[in-house]
Amino acid sequence: MAHHRTLPPELILSAEIMARVPYSSNHLRRLEAQGDFPSRVRIGANRVAWLRDEVEQWLTERMEGR
Repeated sequence: MAHHRTLPPELILSAEIMARVPYSSNHLRRLEAQGDFPSRVRIGANRVAWLRDEVEQWLTERMEGR
């Protein structure tokens, strides 16, 4: 029997989010609260990240909607 290992989802840290999405951190929090931006994942006591696939999809939807 073959064991297939699934890879954990790739994460994006806040520095990369800020470089790719030209919104302030407060605006991103508002968008998250409204369900208009992917939700962050708490990966430690003082660290959050986002799932790369969800952020990429969000960006793609914005580009397709223009």
